[in-house]
Amino acid sequence: MTEKLQRFDDIQVGDQIASLKLPPISRHTLALYCGASGDHNPIHVDSDFAKSAGMPDVFAHGMLSMAWLGRLLTNWVPQEAIRSFGVRFVSITQIHDQITCKAEVTEKFTVGHENRIRLALSTCDQQGQAKLSGDAVIALQ
Repeated sequence: MTEKLQRFDDIQVGDQIASLKLPPISRHTLALYCGASGDHNPIHVDSDFAKSAGMPDVFAHGMLSMAWLGRLLTNWVPQEAIRSFGVRFVSITQIHDQITCKAEVTEKFTVGHENRIRLALSTCDQQGQAKLSGDAVIALQ
């Protein structure tokens, strides 16, 4: 499913909302995220520091990929429709990886008088290796 479907009755378990494919992660992207997030850990922006820590190079902040999943959600529904959103970090996202964010409907349910869906969330790189997994609960009319 690629169009925006925001009605509870239009959604079925197994439906996928539109994916979000990002350009390859650059050093510039990491520097911008570092400034925006306040996470100035040098392992994300200083190659010498990353190599001294045993890494081949700098790597992306885990929360950057979570932010992209947040964008995937808010591209689909208004922010106020999000009831919960959480992730688990699966593996390191390397510099130059091209991340794709995906969401699949896993459950439909009602709380009080509010219709909700649960989404399984994931990010993966250009080779299909999982980077984050999680879920979100969305309220729909």
